[in-house]
Amino acid sequence: MGAASYGLQGKTVLITGAAGGIGLALARAFAAQGARLMLLDRVDATSTLDWIRRDQTPSIRAEPTSVRAEPVEAHSILCDLADARQVAAVVEQVRERWGALDVLVNNAGTEYPTPLDDTAPDAMERWAGLLDNNVTSMVRLTQALLPLLPRGASVINQSSIWGRIGVAGFSAYAASKHAVVGLTRSLALELGPRGIRVNAVCPGWVRTDAALRSLTAMAQEQGRSEAEVEREILARQAVAEMLTPDDLAGVFLFLASEGARPLTGQCLVASHGEVMA
Repeated sequence: MGAASYGLQGKTVLITGAAGGIGLALARAFAAQGARLMLLDRVDATSTLDWIRRDQTPSIRAEPTSVRAEPVEAHSILCDLADARQVAAVVEQVRERWGALDVLVNNAGTEYPTPLDDTAPDAMERWAGLLDNNVTSMVRLTQALLPLLPRGASVINQSSIWGRIGVAGFSAYAASKHAVVGLTRSLALELGPRGIRVNAVCPGWVRTDAALRSLTAMAQEQGRSEAEVEREILARQAVAEMLTPDDLAGVFLFLASEGARPLTGQCLVASHGEVMA
């Protein structure tokens, strides 16, 4: 059976946090669909471009399951989304290269514990910094790109199942992901009259470096082994397997596609059934 086509050939797509983890998987998935890519990260994302180029070897392009027929256009840009000037420079590059942006994937974010009893001098600075990184920066980029989002554009925000539940020791992260859900719903109402859809994805436990660091922190706080904590997490899922970044790609491709036209203001939970909402 051939690979599914989402009708994204030639679409312009900007993905933040594209240097690794979920962002890398999304970049490869959109590239396989023939989309034109702009990849943002605070660190060098050329490794992501290398992955895409390896995917574009003639032998792969000749596969009958491949959706893409020609090499995809992809650009990597260093950008700190907290810096308005850097964001403005990205917008100008989108304007000069493409003139418009069909899909914005707000994937960038960070994750670390913020226990309430942390009395370190920088505790509140770290708390506020996580909110700025995970929410305010998302607003900053979306606002800046708004003039380039045409009718029919799709904005996809990265939230989490921790945007649906409370998690001891991770109040800032959980608060930020709850905020992304509220932001998504509000922007869907605000941008709907312009014909722009805004949705979010709420992944469960995905085997990324960030998630595994959180698992380690939870184990240390509880005085248990990482393996024991992971078994407990998986026991809460209908399918007892940790997700991989590639598992999420189809959800994002669908939300970017014409097949998702009726969906806006929605937060799709992808958690192997850990959270059902």
